Amino acid sequence: MPDETADLLLALLFAVRNIVESGAHDKRRIAKAYRDARSLIEATDRDRGSARPGIAACLKQFNICKSAGDAASAGWMLATIQERVAERDLYGWRRLGEIADAAVRELLLAE
Repeated sequence: MPDETADLLLALLFAVRNIVESGAHDKRRIAKAYRDARSLIEATDRDRGSARPGIAACLKQFNICKSAGDAASAGWMLATIQERVAERDLYGWRRLGEIADAAVRELLLAE
């Protein structure tokens, strides 16, 4: 498995674990962070069609939240993973996308 795919899988497991272990209040915070991240991605100019500027912006917010011990970091990471997987150039991108999408569905249902 290529390194980036393995890294994304570990990040996805981090996000899913945070969602599963969170109570109702934190799940709402994660869901809000996810929606904020999606909005940020949409508002970020694409560099010649690349999603990288949006990904970088979300990773910055993820790192801020994670270093503060904020469960909302999981929402930022989920959106980041979805955006990277949407480029469709990763080994196993379909499966990563399915897992990320399922995590988002469960998160938003729990809200």
